[in-house]
Amino acid sequence: LMLGLGEELDQVRRVMADLRASGVDILTLGQYLAPSGHHHPVRAYIHPETFAALKEEALGMGFLSVNSGPLVRSSYHAGDHIPERPSPLAD
Repeated sequence: LMLGLGEELDQVRRVMADLRASGVDILTLGQYLAPSGHHHPVRAYIHPETFAALKEEALGMGFLSVNSGPLVRSSYHAGDHIPERPSPLAD
């Protein structure tokens, strides 16, 4: 989820709850940064403490892995959060 587009924290919490209810285990929360002046403007810069608090809430909801911070993106260390499974091509 990208934050800073004008959402309220209660909306973020509801989306997190909906994601958990749908079986999502891995969550990333990051700061939206407009790529250019032609894109939707940043409405708010989220404080790192807010990201930390949301991470704790998400873990409390049962997410197995949560990355939450201003520079976090959906691909942020993505491979570190996928459980190792034997390759179907292994002997």
